[in-house]
Amino acid sequence: MKQSDTDSGLYEEGVSHIIADVTLGDRNADIFITRDGRIGAVGVNIRRDYAGEADFIIDGSGRIAIPGCTNTHTHAAMTLLRGYADDMHLQEWLSEKIWPLEAHLTGEDVYWGTRLACLEMIRSGTVAFNDMYFFMEDAARAVDEAGLKAQFAYGFIDLFDEEKRETEIKATETLVSAVKRMDNPRIRAAVGPHAIYTVSKEGLEWCAAYSEEQNIGIHIHLSETEKEVNDCVEQTGMRPAALLDSCGCLTPRTVAAHCCWLERAECDLLGKRGVFVSHNPASNMKLAVNRAMPYHWLHAAGASVTLGTDGCASNNNLDIFEEMKFAALLQKFFWNSDTLLPATEALLMATENGARALGFGTGRIEAGAPADLVLLDQRSPCMVPRHHTVSNIVYACAGSAVRTVFCQGRVLMNEGFIPGEDAILTGAEKAASSLVLRANGA
Repeated sequence: MKQSDTDSGLYEEGVSHIIADVTLGDRNADIFITRDGRIGAVGVNIRRDYAGEADFIIDGSGRIAIPGCTNTHTHAAMTLLRGYADDMHLQEWLSEKIWPLEAHLTGEDVYWGTRLACLEMIRSGTVAFNDMYFFMEDAARAVDEAGLKAQFAYGFIDLFDEEKRETEIKATETLVSAVKRMDNPRIRAAVGPHAIYTVSKEGLEWCAAYSEEQNIGIHIHLSETEKEVNDCVEQTGMRPAALLDSCGCLTPRTVAAHCCWLERAECDLLGKRGVFVSHNPASNMKLAVNRAMPYHWLHAAGASVTLGTDGCASNNNLDIFEEMKFAALLQKFFWNSDTLLPATEALLMATENGARALGFGTGRIEAGAPADLVLLDQRSPCMVPRHHTVSNIVYACAGSAVRTVFCQGRVLMNEGFIPGEDAILTGAEKAASSLVLRANGA
């Protein structure tokens, strides 16, 4: 059966697809996607062998297939805060604008903010993300409906207070139980100790032990600012990475966001422990943290570096294509090396490395892998001429070049059409307006 953009059956789970005659690397090929959401076969003219098994045939001519992207550091529901406060000093921005507004958040706000984030990520080719925020059960409900993959961590902040720590422990355990009850392979739980300056040593140790006990991830901010590092050394005699290591928080299940102010020895430590690092160049530049993550040291140490956007209050979008370009350019500029972080490595950060960081497969288009892939428009102006496809993807294109998105074999967008998009935009707009009115006492 051939596809129609608005055919509701095309967007259902549990149907099979053939993507016919799509550009894959340096050749044209067919991709067969099975009913259980995996890539069944990839090759030239395989549609002749699988045509009888496919519920839908998608014309891939004029399209370029790449693995779906993964955003390894988000606060997704902060889409509702997009543009609310910009061009301010970090502490004033947080204390005068962001935190007062967040104090009025409800679960329904987080649901709509996350639905909006999912919509934006689908449009720009992201199929999985790593989220830390509040009301995470409502965020998980939004992702379940949207069809994306996500790992959720409750933002654990005990502020060095024992009573507060017990509250945060209960909230974390509640989220993990809720995610397990969902029994959805696209949705995972993690622990989310916010940072060393908001979580006590006892809290960090509990998070590490609970992560190991439950075999779930750890999502944390690390060495984002120079002040964080200096305060840590002054108070503990250790730099942040060493402190986290002493608490058991540096593991192969850990995603550490930012990592701007790492020293060479800390990069070696993260590599040794198998930690995944989330590079957030747009947010780091906007908030003027004054140092770029040392990609060259991390890469040399064997640490896997991934890409994240951070939240929409400090980026202000979720376009991982834009983040690939920013990452490559920032590394070259700050470290004064025009060959640092080439386009091929930037694309791997957004795809393969990110998928592995969250445990969502290989991040590759290969037989047996989850069918997480996107189709780009070969005739988009940013793709013409095509001397080097990967260079165009990283340096020329934005997420607007994405035309079709598959997540776990399910079509989430086909030729720019996403079912229910208008209702999501309306719901998110209403939620954002209501939040601001409540915060202002109206």
